[in-house]
Amino acid sequence: MAMTFPPACPDDSLTRLAPIRITTLDTHTAGEPLRILLDGVPIPEGGDVLARRRAAKGDWDRWRKLLMYEPRGHADMYGAVIVPPVTPGALFGVLFMHNEGYSTMCGHAVIALARLAVELGWTPAVEPLTEVKIDAPAGLVTAYARVSGGKVTSTYFENVASFAPLLDRAVQVEGLGEVRFDLGFGGAFYAYVDAAPLGLELTTSNARAIIEQGMAIKHAVMEGFDIRHPIEPDLGFLYGTIFTGPAAGEGAHSRHACVFADGALDRSPTGTGVAGRVAILHAKGELAVGPGIRIESITGESFQGRAVRALDWHGQAAVIPEVEGMAYITGRHDFMVEECDPLASGVFIR
Repeated sequence: MAMTFPPACPDDSLTRLAPIRITTLDTHTAGEPLRILLDGVPIPEGGDVLARRRAAKGDWDRWRKLLMYEPRGHADMYGAVIVPPVTPGALFGVLFMHNEGYSTMCGHAVIALARLAVELGWTPAVEPLTEVKIDAPAGLVTAYARVSGGKVTSTYFENVASFAPLLDRAVQVEGLGEVRFDLGFGGAFYAYVDAAPLGLELTTSNARAIIEQGMAIKHAVMEGFDIRHPIEPDLGFLYGTIFTGPAAGEGAHSRHACVFADGALDRSPTGTGVAGRVAILHAKGELAVGPGIRIESITGESFQGRAVRALDWHGQAAVIPEVEGMAYITGRHDFMVEECDPLASGVFIR
């Protein structure tokens, strides 16, 4: 039988909606990308941000795959969807998305969104500080943009209550043996592991080993420990593994390499990861309230973190952490979906 070319149109929900035009603004924070949806896609429905996050996992998920997966994105792409706020005083709400699904909190995205809120006129610029309140799935986050001459020079945010429910625990990991870890929450739960006993160098050239070992540890901890959030079941899951190691730059406290979702490797020190690390260091008596520390990423860029105050939060010793960094705009994109595109829904390649 003779083969026709091009082949017949696929029975795909997106191609049935074509032609589609989607506008995004792309940024990076310490090297970690952020694709912000501006126009062309309906936002998920729901009475609050967590409800919209749950709704996004249904039919709406095709839009996440379109923007995060190849050919428009890649395995480590990250995204944000602006949604209506629910808390009085909040400027907007946000959903975070990645290669596996939807985050509960994202520091590098908050840093970028606070800058854009000022420089795109979403809120009036006030010098020297402009306050930007954002409803995240994990709760209300208050960000501050440092403004000089109408331009943002950096942004920082006070995160949700962060804590360390498990310290110095051990888990058996196939191929690695016993691995010791701390469990920290800074908007999401991470297992924090010292890279030195594993002989793991935290550099970009070692990315494959970092990802493989990070995912092995994540799965082992998930299988061996019951991870629960004190008040919100939707937040009770292990998001990733953060390896810690010595800093390469002068004056930095340490270095992070975070493996999250489905093997995504964070290019930044991870905003929620810095928040969780601050909580761990405070719980161990290694970081007092007030002084800041600088934490590097595998790109050599850094975030500043500190504990603003300590508190008892739903029976859990916790801190309110502050994380600071700088985001940069990389482009504005008009993405298209044409009729009969066989890869309209995207392809995930790791």
